[in-house]
Amino acid sequence: MKTLNYNELLSILTYNLDQNTHKKRYFIALAGPPASGKSTISEKLNEDLNIKGFPLDILQMDGFHLDDAILNSQNLLSRKGSPETFDVMGLKSFLIRLANEPEVIVPIFDRSLELSRSSALTISENKKIIIVEGNYLLLNSHPWNELNNYFDSRVTIHCEESVREKRLIDRWKGFNLTQDQINQKVYENDLPNGVNVIQNSIEADYYLDN
Repeated sequence: MKTLNYNELLSILTYNLDQNTHKKRYFIALAGPPASGKSTISEKLNEDLNIKGFPLDILQMDGFHLDDAILNSQNLLSRKGSPETFDVMGLKSFLIRLANEPEVIVPIFDRSLELSRSSALTISENKKIIIVEGNYLLLNSHPWNELNNYFDSRVTIHCEESVREKRLIDRWKGFNLTQDQINQKVYENDLPNGVNVIQNSIEADYYLDN
């Protein structure tokens, strides 16, 4: 398994997109453990590929979080962010729509509110490349493994656990939580979810060191 740096990945994706002569959209899956830098990398790819003449947009897996009311009713609120707390078939339906419809309005995840916002982003007809960004996109278990066939390129981000741990602690400190609450989220949910991603995902086409 060869791990790429960002510039190497950008060059490979640029080459792949140059070779894509089809008129349909090209889908890039960007997966990795929580706090591995997926959102930052997807935004950087968005900027750099647009500069190179590839209009693209980002579809967030997190936009398909189940609402807190549903999670609470299923005793899953403490597990929010785990694979079972997403509407995977909803995400699949939007991948199908984006592959077949010129313009699609999609949900996003508002991290300041820690909830999904429906019909919040219009992906227009000229956006021929879609970066799909999220932890579990390559997870090799049902129903997540039903998504794999919709991706043209698959990228997994590698990031040391100590770095992810610090990022997660810093992230939750911004929500006025107690130390015990932060510890619960980081050590009983986020980091174990990361282990699941690392151990149980299908092989990616490319691995990015971040």
